[in-house]
Amino acid sequence: MTRTASSVWNNCLLFIKDNIKPQAYKTWFEPIKPMKIAGDVLTIQVPSKFFFEWLEEHYIKLLRVALVRELGDHAKLVYDVRMENTYSNKNPHTVKFPSSNKKPFNSQGVTIPLEIDKRELKNPFVIPGIQKVKIESQLNPNYNFENFIEGDSNRLARSASMAVSNKPGGTSFNPLLIYGGVGLGKTHLGQAIGVRIKERYPEKTVLYISAEKFTQQFIDSVKANTRNDFIHFYQMIDVLIVDDVQFLSGKSGTQDVFFHIFNHLHQNGKQVILTSDKAPVDMQDIEQRLLSRFKWGLSAELVAPDYETRISILKSKMFRDGVEIPEEIVEYIAKNIKTNVRELEGVLISLIAQASFNRKEFTLSLTKQIVDKFVKNTKKEVSIDYIQKVVSKYFEMDVSTLQSKTRKRHIVQARQLAMYFAKRMTKASLASIGSQIGSRDHATVLHACKTVDNLTETDKQFRKYVDELTKKLTF
Repeated sequence: MTRTASSVWNNCLLFIKDNIKPQAYKTWFEPIKPMKIAGDVLTIQVPSKFFFEWLEEHYIKLLRVALVRELGDHAKLVYDVRMENTYSNKNPHTVKFPSSNKKPFNSQGVTIPLEIDKRELKNPFVIPGIQKVKIESQLNPNYNFENFIEGDSNRLARSASMAVSNKPGGTSFNPLLIYGGVGLGKTHLGQAIGVRIKERYPEKTVLYISAEKFTQQFIDSVKANTRNDFIHFYQMIDVLIVDDVQFLSGKSGTQDVFFHIFNHLHQNGKQVILTSDKAPVDMQDIEQRLLSRFKWGLSAELVAPDYETRISILKSKMFRDGVEIPEEIVEYIAKNIKTNVRELEGVLISLIAQASFNRKEFTLSLTKQIVDKFVKNTKKEVSIDYIQKVVSKYFEMDVSTLQSKTRKRHIVQARQLAMYFAKRMTKASLASIGSQIGSRDHATVLHACKTVDNLTETDKQFRKYVDELTKKLTF
């Protein structure tokens, strides 16, 4: 009997129907139409892009099992998605999307040293009581190098990340520290390294963890008196990716345990990747011995993308989402959203959603409305010059007096407050703040910030200065 798209799909539906609730089957599987079959590839038509995304997110495992049963291990699924909200709503066209080829990474068994194997080793990622240690990579396969657009703003960081992923632990980029502002792709790059390593070296144990989660796990291990198990667990990792490492600031216990884990991994040729929103020199309340280790390898900065890169990012996003938008609209978004990639993609998603839900065309006026909302909601950053003027006026002195070398107490306090607010309200580095406020070094700025924090807690009058200046600067 000849195999047809309908016969294959009907057999799949019989299996699917037995494994989900009737209401879910009726809602998400009855509207699907089988279109064609070519070899091991089955094409099905779904009513909308939302429908396609819902199936991929909630039923991909079930679909994969059903297809493999019918077509074998090499089975593939292609969606024919009806795109109703185009320039002409009368004749909807279709766009083809392949089903996600990225499979979740399998848990990996790890050999435990003999002296530890005599008792149960606690894994901070699983419920206590599980005998075999399973390490989930905690990686998102969608964060990969193919989706990360290269430009002048990120070339060094991306190239270093590629080098590390090709030879983990075998380059001089160990640790690799990727730092930069919000929404510029630090997490994406960190995870892309892990994803590439898992693809190239399946036997390697890769783990992605946020510094916040790492800290919580350490606290739990101390409470449960399993600190040594916690350390041994992390010492078994081949590639450790720690996101937002600046959150270790002020947590001396966590820093101490991380120091020992880091040393062990580094000395044994394991790869460490760190991400941070600050350069090592600007990290406050991190022990010097840890900071010096952060500087051992390469520190690569991510900055806001230039115009050409912003255009490429938008076009890549459009291609992945299967939409076409006029060139003038793409250019308008790229010219007006300059801060970070997250906002850039946010505008595009809002535009597609507005056009889809309201059945409107992609127009420049609709784009301007959305961009205006994004720009208005973006917090304007005050300049260091403006901060110095406000602080000088508040203390009734000239800016030149504020910047002078004098050690008179009220002038020193005013200068320290200016440095404190510059650190809080701008993205400037400590070195940059120091050079603009009286040609001081970054250590002076760091000392000023700590002094202001201490005086705010102990001196009522000084706390009043801070509160009133905060109101003036954030009017």
